[in-house]
Amino acid sequence: MQQLVSCLGLWLFLQLPCLGSGTRVVYKVQEEQPPNTLIGSLAADYGFPDVGHLYKLEVGAPYLRVDGKTGDIYTTETSIDRESLRECQQLFPGDPCFLEFEVSITDLLNNSPRLLEGQIEVLDINDNTPNFASPVITLAIPENTNIGALFPIPLAMDRDAGANGVASYELMPGSDAQKLFGLQVAEDQDEKQPQLIVMGNLDREQSESYDLTIKVQDGGSPPRASSALLRITILDMNDNAPKFEKPTYEAELSENSPIGHSVLQVKANDSDQGANAEIDYSFHQASDMVRRLLRLDRATGLITVQGPVDREDVNVLRFSVMAKDKGANPKTARAQVVITIKDTNDNAPSIEIRGIGLVTHQDGMANISEDVPVETPVALVQVSDRDEGENAVVTCVVAGDVPFQLRQASDTGSDSKKKYFLQTTTPLDYEAVKEYVIEIVAVDSGNPPLSSTNSLKVQVVDVNDNDPVFSQSTAEVAFPENNSPDDLVMEVSATDADSGSNAKLVYSLVAEPSSKGIFSIDPESGEIRVKTVLDREQRERYEFLVVAADKGSPSRKGTASVAINVMDRNDNDPKFMLSGYNFSVMENMPPLSPVGMVTVIDADKGENAFIQLSVEQDNGDFIIQNGTGTILSSISFDRERQSTYTFRLKAVDGGDPPRSAYVGVTINVLDENDNAPVIISPSNASYKHILPHTSPGQQVMSVGAEDIDSGINAELQYSITGGNPYELFKISPQSGNITLEKEILRKHHGLHRLVVRVNDKGKPSRHGTALVHFYVNETLTNRTVLEILVGHSLDTPLEIDIAGDPEYERRKQRSNILFGVIAGIVAVTLVIVLVVLVRYCRQKEAKSGYQAGKKETKDLYAPKQGNKGNKAKSKVKKSKSPKPPKPAEDEEETGLQKSLKFNLMSDSVSDSPRIHLPLNYPPGSPDLGRHYRSNSPLPSIQLQPQSPSASKKHQVVQDLPATNTFVGTGDSNSTGSEQYSDYSYRTNPQKYTNKQLPHRRVTFSAANQAQDLQDPSQHSYYDSGLEESETPSSKSSSGPRIGPLALPEDHYERTTPDGSIGEMEHPENVSPQRSRL
Repeated sequence: MQQLVSCLGLWLFLQLPCLGSGTRVVYKVQEEQPPNTLIGSLAADYGFPDVGHLYKLEVGAPYLRVDGKTGDIYTTETSIDRESLRECQQLFPGDPCFLEFEVSITDLLNNSPRLLEGQIEVLDINDNTPNFASPVITLAIPENTNIGALFPIPLAMDRDAGANGVASYELMPGSDAQKLFGLQVAEDQDEKQPQLIVMGNLDREQSESYDLTIKVQDGGSPPRASSALLRITILDMNDNAPKFEKPTYEAELSENSPIGHSVLQVKANDSDQGANAEIDYSFHQASDMVRRLLRLDRATGLITVQGPVDREDVNVLRFSVMAKDKGANPKTARAQVVITIKDTNDNAPSIEIRGIGLVTHQDGMANISEDVPVETPVALVQVSDRDEGENAVVTCVVAGDVPFQLRQASDTGSDSKKKYFLQTTTPLDYEAVKEYVIEIVAVDSGNPPLSSTNSLKVQVVDVNDNDPVFSQSTAEVAFPENNSPDDLVMEVSATDADSGSNAKLVYSLVAEPSSKGIFSIDPESGEIRVKTVLDREQRERYEFLVVAADKGSPSRKGTASVAINVMDRNDNDPKFMLSGYNFSVMENMPPLSPVGMVTVIDADKGENAFIQLSVEQDNGDFIIQNGTGTILSSISFDRERQSTYTFRLKAVDGGDPPRSAYVGVTINVLDENDNAPVIISPSNASYKHILPHTSPGQQVMSVGAEDIDSGINAELQYSITGGNPYELFKISPQSGNITLEKEILRKHHGLHRLVVRVNDKGKPSRHGTALVHFYVNETLTNRTVLEILVGHSLDTPLEIDIAGDPEYERRKQRSNILFGVIAGIVAVTLVIVLVVLVRYCRQKEAKSGYQAGKKETKDLYAPKQGNKGNKAKSKVKKSKSPKPPKPAEDEEETGLQKSLKFNLMSDSVSDSPRIHLPLNYPPGSPDLGRHYRSNSPLPSIQLQPQSPSASKKHQVVQDLPATNTFVGTGDSNSTGSEQYSDYSYRTNPQKYTNKQLPHRRVTFSAANQAQDLQDPSQHSYYDSGLEESETPSSKSSSGPRIGPLALPEDHYERTTPDGSIGEMEHPENVSPQRSRL
């Protein structure tokens, strides 16, 4: 520890500056110091200024660095190794090792530099371990060697110097050699020479070799040591060792001597004879450079040149030559050789130009501002010559006419190494000369003299007084979206009228906060690139500023405005506003009606957003309007056929390639009350037998109906609208169950026909009508008569009630017939009187005069005389085909039916007389019945209240449908059926023969008989559309067709109120005699 403290104190003492003559600075420092170790402070140690000056290390890198403000000198990351320094490798033992440095001190006020030269003595430390040349050392010792004989051991080498060099050797023999060998260290020419001492008698026959360990240790603190194996081989005896003629050989060798040039010859003699006197020469402890430059002849000892010799690389070669005889026990001798290298003028002066102070050089160019003052140094010029003596004396000048000159920078330089400042002599003007090439010439004093040149390009730097200017102050560019990151958008360019760094521009972006990080610009080229993927749908336009700043000091800037419009690409699919559409429409809508509207959008723009809509799985039921998105139906909906329609809509945009989207559409057809209830049970021609003792409240029948509509349109209500004069029955409005409400009396016996109407709850409501027959009687014996009654019920208009005892009804009908007959007789009497009066008046006119060519008018409706009537009847009988005689038992029934028909036709005395005309017309005549049936059926006629018998006059022509259902729209008089009832008791009429013609029945009526006779245009008449054999139930009729008919043609029959039928002929076919009657 004490040794460490003492060494540290010694090192601190050595740090004190050693002041030499002049301004030369000398510091001492130990080698291998860590980085940033302070070596010395120029300002503190030598009084140099520490304010307003700049210290810069000019020479000394990379081992040193200088603080620019204080001048403190520090070590760097590159360690100072004394043994590795080029300057210290050829030193003799004891010579100091110096590391030279140069520091420039520049006054910042006037930019005036000063050069300071210094040396740092590198002190050796024990950082190297002494080592033998080989880990195994071999010595040959002859047997019978005298005790006390010495044999030299090869030296160990230590790269350290002084006390840190080799200090001691130690021999560590084994147990077998401990008494035979010893070690002695001799001092020879400042070297410690280890020698082996023979301490006992050697006998090769006992042992041929011995292995010992020899240790070497240096004198450092702490010491460093190493060892090697010393192998001793026992040989036969060699008495005399070789001996050199002189211990030291010296010679001079000119540099650049040719290879093979003889330098000197060493000579050694051996007193032995034979092989023991033959000598072999070899280098001993010679450096690599000696072995590279020189060659030693092993037989003669002649030293010659074998490599290029350069004094500038090495000026002295020191080495030893060993002479060894060739005896069995060889002996050696050594001689010291010193060869001094003589200089020749083979090196031209070297000119080194480098920056000084604030002026830096790059690639042989110095930049000087045009406003620098005169005598401003622009470079430090160092001129040196590697030769010596007169060959190294150098003269240096500036060639050419340039405003620069050399001024010596230091007085401490030698003749072979001088330093100069290259400084300005006149003010510089950039506008006049922008660049100077300064050539420096250096000439040495050799014979012949050598010279060299070096040049420096000085570029006058312009003062930064111009702003950068863009070629376009405003730029606008279109750039597509969905780009790749780092795509080039555009390139901007600006110019600066200045030069150099003042004209070098750096581009940057000034963007608003929403645009930051989206675009970048290359600072050098001005290329604007996009850093992210642009999406036009998010933002369509970007605006920012581009700034061009020069590199002057202070920097000047220029700006330009850039706008980037993002172009659209077809990168978005059309999008329906809903994931699926459901529309509800009413059925029975006309085709091309709108059923719904869809909305589809496309985030793109232009053609990419132009959307075409179409129906997928198109079966023609729907079309869609592209402009509005309205879905139209090509069909009229019928919910009962199909209640739901499902299809897809396809939206295709106009991009390239196009993009599409699909959406499902469901059309729900809402119900409309377009179907009337349908009666399921009971059948119109069926009946139910009810016993008279059936108790009231008992269900006797159930009416079943259904409606194919839905919802409220299919909710049904049942009601009895006719045939229940005694209110004997009641129907449930909801279920249609018919129950007996009252006790059955005697008058209730017989057939009852209930007219049941089934209404739905739609708006407007629709209905169906069912006939429900009940037969009240104790027994059900005569089913045939009952079926006839039911058939009669089907032919009976719905306004007529069929309920109860038939006798009661017959009595009522007989009274009606009686009143009808009386009214008929009165009417016939009045007609006869009128006819007689008319005929009388015509005969009176005929007697008064005759008008030629004028036919008498024949009263088509006047009754004929008896005899004529008989003739007419006979004619009618002739025109008809003969009928088979009726049985006697049927006459009564036939008369009953005739009277029944008459009663049905005229129920009251006040009814107008009606004439039934069975129409007989020959082939080719117009068929009015077919004509009326071919036309569209006229609507039902509601007779006005002023017609007394309006509700009964036409009931004979009203049909009952053969099926169960009557369909109506609110008009109770409108009924229809196209087929005969399954239970009709009427038989089909016989086919006509060739001579039989069909009859048409036309009924005429007159509200005022007197008026009708006077004005035939006031007649009211209708065509029932029935042939004589047809019944109202066998043909479809919606009521009597009322309107003016054409005049009756041939063979029209006239039906008088009494039911007789007469024949009418055209006046042209009447004979003159008949016309006069």
